[in-house]
Amino acid sequence: QEQLVESGGGSVQAGGSLRLSCAASGYNYSSYCMGWFRQAPGKEREGVAIIDSDGSTIYADSVKGRFTISKDNAKNTLDLQMNSLKPEDTAMYYCAEDFRLPGATCSIAPDEYSYWGQGTQVTVSS
Repeated sequence: QEQLVESGGGSVQAGGSLRLSCAASGYNYSSYCMGWFRQAPGKEREGVAIIDSDGSTIYADSVKGRFTISKDNAKNTLDLQMNSLKPEDTAMYYCAEDFRLPGATCSIAPDEYSYWGQGTQVTVSS
């Protein structure tokens, strides 16, 4: 069974940076969708950024130009570099993964993902 463990969360002032990392273990899909999602108190979980096994990425409009998702296949880790952080980025951040059918397009919708980490908290103060 796939296991995902996030790290790197913390507290930072607005304008600062954080780097999240997700270590994946278990079954190593050759074709996958992986991504970062977040959930703020009282809000629904939303997609932040995703990457597929071909390296294609999708970002939420709210983070474009500020966040960068990357995958280290040798280490089997998924990273999220977050720059120019804003108070509205405050949330629990989750890593997720699912198998990707050949030729299929990955979705940024949380409902499309089966495997989830436990989350890491990001707090941005003004």
